[in-house]
Amino acid sequence: MALSDFFNKYLNPIKIMEGKREYKEHVERVKALPEDYRFVFEKIQRYMWKHADGDGKDMMSLQYDLIGLFEEGAESSKHVLDITGEDVAGFCDELLKNVNTWTRSWPEKLNNDVMSRFGGSRIR
Repeated sequence: MALSDFFNKYLNPIKIMEGKREYKEHVERVKALPEDYRFVFEKIQRYMWKHADGDGKDMMSLQYDLIGLFEEGAESSKHVLDITGEDVAGFCDELLKNVNTWTRSWPEKLNNDVMSRFGGSRIR
C-alpha cells in the first residue's frame, strides 16, 4: 500500500470525523434502548470486538445493524432473548460468519501446516 493510500484510508481527517459522528449517533441509539436490550447489546459488543480484524469497519456495520434489530424488537415489545435466543454466544457466532475475524484463518493455517509437513497426505 502506498503511503498516500495509507493516509487516505486511515488518517483522512474528514473520514475520521464522519466516523466519530456516526459512532456517537449509534451510542445514543444504544442508550435509548430498554435496559435489558442495552445490557445484552453491550455484552455482545464486547464479545464481537474480541474477534475484530482489520480496521473494524465490518464489525461496526454489523453492530449498527444489530442496534436496528434491537430497536425493532423493543418497539414490538419482544423480550431481548426472543431476538437472540438463549444461546447468545451462538447468536454472535452466526453474525460473525459474515465478517472478517482474526481467528477465521486459524483452522486453515493449522491444516496447511500439518499437511505441508506430510506432503499433503493423510497420516495412517
